[in-house]
Amino acid sequence: MKQGNYRVLSNRLIAHATWEMVLEGDTGSLKRPGQFVNVQVPGKFLRRPLSVAAWDNATLTLIYKVVGQGTDLLTRCRPADSLNLLCGLGNGFDLSPSGQHPLLVGGGVGLPPLYQLAMDLVKAGKQPHLIMGFGSSDEIFYEDLFRRLISVTVCTVDGSAGIKGFVTQAVPPKGSDYFFACGPSPMLQALCSWLPFSGQLSLEERMGCGFGACMGCSIQTTLGSQRVCKEGPVFAKEVLIW
Repeated sequence: MKQGNYRVLSNRLIAHATWEMVLEGDTGSLKRPGQFVNVQVPGKFLRRPLSVAAWDNATLTLIYKVVGQGTDLLTRCRPADSLNLLCGLGNGFDLSPSGQHPLLVGGGVGLPPLYQLAMDLVKAGKQPHLIMGFGSSDEIFYEDLFRRLISVTVCTVDGSAGIKGFVTQAVPPKGSDYFFACGPSPMLQALCSWLPFSGQLSLEERMGCGFGACMGCSIQTTLGSQRVCKEGPVFAKEVLIW
C-alpha cells in the first residue's frame, strides 16, 4: 500500500453519470488487475474506494459513477488539482489458472478492473471474451476500447443495445472454461449458478478504512470471516457463500 498525493490530468463524463479520471503519481504498489485505491474526497471524512481500470509507470485511470455527495464532489476536480490516495489495495486477479479462453463478465461500473485484466491476459497469449452488461445504451462505456483488444458481447436490460436482458442471457463462447467477473452481488451470485466452471469474482462492498483495520467489510466464506478490502476484493468462486 502506498499513500500519496496524485495530480489530476483529466476528469471527464464518459456515459450517463459515469466519469473517467486519469491521475499522475506513484503506481509502484499496483501489481495485479482488480486492485483498488481509496480516494480522500475533499470535504468528506471517509475515503471512497474505486477500482483501477488501467495503469502504467506514471499514471492510473479510475472510473466512477455518481451515486452520492462524495462521487459528485469528484466530478468537480479539474486538471492540476491534487487528490490523496491509498494506492495498491486488495489482492487483485490471479491470471495463472485462467486457461486459454477465459470469460470476462462485467456489470456497469464493475467493468473497469476488467480492462487492465483484458490487456494482461492478451499480453500473456490468452484469448478472452467479454460479456458487458448495462441497464441501457446510455450507460455503456469503454466498448470500443475493449473491442480493440478482445471479442465483446453487449447486454442491456432494456434492449436498447446488444442482447436484451442480463449478462446471463448471453451464451459463453465454446471453449470457455474459466471466468473473471466484477459487478453487483445479484449478478455475481447468478453467474456462480449459471457457469459450470471455476472463476474469480471481485466483490463490491461498503468500506471504512480500505486496508483491513476496521473489519467493516467482512463477509462469511468457506474459509471463515474474510475482509473484502484485504483478503479480497477478489475471491475464488468456491469460497463464496451466497
